[in-house]
Amino acid sequence: MENMDLLVLGHTAFDYIMEVKEFSKINTSAIVEKMETFNGGAAGNVAVVASKMGLDVSLISCIGKDFACSDYEKEMNEEGIDISNMIISEKANTPTAFVLTNPEDQQMFYFYWGAAAEYENSEVPKEAIDNARAIHLATGDPKFNIKSGKYAYENNKLVSFDPGQDLHLYSTKDLQELVKNCNILFGNEHEIEHICFLLEKSIDDLLNEGLDIVVQTLGDKGSTIYAKGEEPINIEVVPTEAVDPTGAGDSYRASFLSLYLRDNDLKTCGRFASSVSSFIVETQGTQTNIPTADQALERMNDNWPETL
Repeated sequence: MENMDLLVLGHTAFDYIMEVKEFSKINTSAIVEKMETFNGGAAGNVAVVASKMGLDVSLISCIGKDFACSDYEKEMNEEGIDISNMIISEKANTPTAFVLTNPEDQQMFYFYWGAAAEYENSEVPKEAIDNARAIHLATGDPKFNIKSGKYAYENNKLVSFDPGQDLHLYSTKDLQELVKNCNILFGNEHEIEHICFLLEKSIDDLLNEGLDIVVQTLGDKGSTIYAKGEEPINIEVVPTEAVDPTGAGDSYRASFLSLYLRDNDLKTCGRFASSVSSFIVETQGTQTNIPTADQALERMNDNWPETL
């Protein structure tokens, strides 16, 4: 019996978010203007936002000995996210991301893999997959994602995939295997273009050969949703004062799935996702300004009254 709406696989991490005037060159330093520590990791972000949007969510990540009794663990327990199947390292710390953003909103990322090394020897979480309606594969170990995605797809689960900043870890063969066992592919403009380049296929090719949906986020230009047999759907960005773009993509994916799993049309899913993301960028940190579903719907209806 499927008790969970969504199982999220991938990184849960601690984030160090830094603002710099410029990125450092080799053998030089750059001044960090501001630094904060937040809860993050693409899978953790998706799980928390999806839960707040009303889905029953479970999460499997590789975490370290420092995760127990942390504020992050407490938040997930309070949110009702099932973290009973987390993979725990007794030696390494929880993965940690260092995100640097310059005044042009360009970003550089450094990632401490840490406990994520445990993915290599971890089995496919078959019971957790069987217990979920949909599976989202976020940034994480490619081989673990491939094995888990294949099992889920072969067992008639909805599978979505977002390689994010880990795209460089996937070989062309890896991507071929994942895409053929996937229903929805998420990525930003550069990631989708690079996937198409590596696979030597257009977005239309990907849709005609198996994918149901490709969602390409375009930063301040909004997003475009491609679906098999349909014209592309362009979703405008919701105007707001952006402070920090980190986590906007993860919130888009989570909120898109939250409506898609409730059988809403793709345009409504995209508009809702854009509305949720507009809250995320208003403050620093990926989980510091998550709206309620009602707040997101209100903002969506303010921007697209015809949605009512």
